[in-house]
Amino acid sequence: MGLPVKLLERVLNPREIRRRLGLNQEQFWTQIGVTQSGGSRYESGREMPKPVRELLRLVHVEQIDLSQVKRVDFEIISYLKEAHPDLYRSLRRAVRSRHHSSAPAAPVDLSAELGDASANDENPGSNNHEPR
Repeated sequence: MGLPVKLLERVLNPREIRRRLGLNQEQFWTQIGVTQSGGSRYESGREMPKPVRELLRLVHVEQIDLSQVKRVDFEIISYLKEAHPDLYRSLRRAVRSRHHSSAPAAPVDLSAELGDASANDENPGSNNHEPR
């Protein structure tokens, strides 16, 4: 499994990512809780611990604002994947196509993916949307 790790390390070259973002070391590293001097050592080749590598990927590569992410978001994703996998895949495709096109995405009709569950929206007493 040595190749994937080396590929990941090459892809997550912190100095290259920082330079492409146009940030100095202080700006780049403090966003993920690392001091400038610690970041400098990682840029010089010191091995990054996995949590630092993951934070770097999430914040600087995936451009995720961690202050906006809540546990319930992950719970919703897990529930959606398990209870409505077709809907999850459709939403994922819609988001990807929105990111890849410069024009705003057309509204996505999800009624087919929801199947009978959409009928429960008309019945306020129904609990079929709640996680089990």
